[in-house]
Amino acid sequence: MTQVEIGRGKSGRRAYALDEIGIVPSRRTRDPEEVSISWQIDAYRFDSPLVASPMDSVVSPQTAIEIGRLGGLGVLDLEGLWTRYEDPAPLLEEVATLDRAAATARLQEIYTAPIKDELIGRRIEEIRAAGVTTAVRLSPQRTVQHHKAVIDAGVDIFVIRGTTVSAEHVSGRAEPLNLKQFIYELDVPVIVGGCATYTAALHLMRTGAAGVLVGFGGGASHTTRTVLGVVVPMATAISDVAAARRDYMDESGGRYVHVIADGSMGGSGDIAKAIACGADAIMVGSPLARASEAPGRGFHWGSEAHHPELPRGKRVEFGTIGTLREILHGPSSLADGSMNLLGALRRTMATAGYSDLKEFQRVEVVVAPPQR
Repeated sequence: MTQVEIGRGKSGRRAYALDEIGIVPSRRTRDPEEVSISWQIDAYRFDSPLVASPMDSVVSPQTAIEIGRLGGLGVLDLEGLWTRYEDPAPLLEEVATLDRAAATARLQEIYTAPIKDELIGRRIEEIRAAGVTTAVRLSPQRTVQHHKAVIDAGVDIFVIRGTTVSAEHVSGRAEPLNLKQFIYELDVPVIVGGCATYTAALHLMRTGAAGVLVGFGGGASHTTRTVLGVVVPMATAISDVAAARRDYMDESGGRYVHVIADGSMGGSGDIAKAIACGADAIMVGSPLARASEAPGRGFHWGSEAHHPELPRGKRVEFGTIGTLREILHGPSSLADGSMNLLGALRRTMATAGYSDLKEFQRVEVVVAPPQR
């Protein structure tokens, strides 16, 4: 990898964002209806590789059920409003009406309510009763405290997600979560992240995780780059973590860990390019926040937006453009890649000549400066 001199005392790799690369068609094309975009992790098979991001503006118990019925996987945030309040609907309505200047402070107030284990169990049971795969998220800091309620409620997939998660968190104040021991003792598949480098991903894979999240999540509503100065462009991050997956397969004798791109998925083209770079699935937030069923009512925010000490996100207004079905499966009435996300992925794969997701990961890509 070419090193670029930043100054006499510092150099760095040139990294690429998704809008800086392009997909190259091969010598053949296919019928889009004959392309498979199905995805399987552990014992759970899905009609598409789409995972809905655990954000209150995107996933409620009802939207998790609907996304599951539409072939994807909805992940409920167990540190959100649904486990703090019996009925969060009035608060969601309030958030949609807040003045921009007051939004962050009010979000911080709303999210000070304690998380209740009984509500964790109730929300999981509500999703399970609908017959769809049930997935929930906790941060590493809350996992030890609440994981028993999650497991007792019968969750199918457990997501441990933070801005950045490592297998070697060091703390002199509290005993950190031992991911390897924790995952080993659980009887459900665990997806963990985010991470953005080869080394960090390899260490997470060694914990026994079924999947690793690549990126810092919440691209459209994040201010992590501004607040912390932390950023790794997604095309490079996905490619690096895909290389770690390959090397871990050799190291472990064939154990496959799924790579899930998390963040910077603004439209259908980004989804296709993430898979072309090596992702097995994609976690999206902002495209689904535009759905008429989305609990955010056209607004979008993540857990970082209400951090009590250092918010690294904001509430963003997107408006609504259609139903969840239209956004995922069409038909689209817009030409900007915001609707019929999965139909667009099928067409990209067909145009490039590939019949399934694993094949499509081998597609040729080029560096293509974004058009303005």
